[in-house]
Amino acid sequence: MSSRRSSSSSSRASKPSDDEIKELVLKLQPLLPQLHHARNTPVSASSILEETCSYIKRLHREVEDLSKRLSQLLDSAGITDVDEELIRTLLRH
Repeated sequence: MSSRRSSSSSSRASKPSDDEIKELVLKLQPLLPQLHHARNTPVSASSILEETCSYIKRLHREVEDLSKRLSQLLDSAGITDVDEELIRTLLRH
């Protein structure tokens, strides 16, 4: 199993080709809400990648906020440990 990790980590360390980057950028652009209006207007690859990173960070913050809110709701609802474990199991799937 450790041999798999070392081979996969070395393949991740290799630099992507220009074609791979172009393909990624083409796939990302339509997924970004801020860039939907710019489909017909050329947008630089760096702008798309930068916006992708910003979008992922925003989504991460939203998930953290929702997690905190859910925890507060669970705390205030008087849920038992068994119920809490069941909810955690459901949220993992």
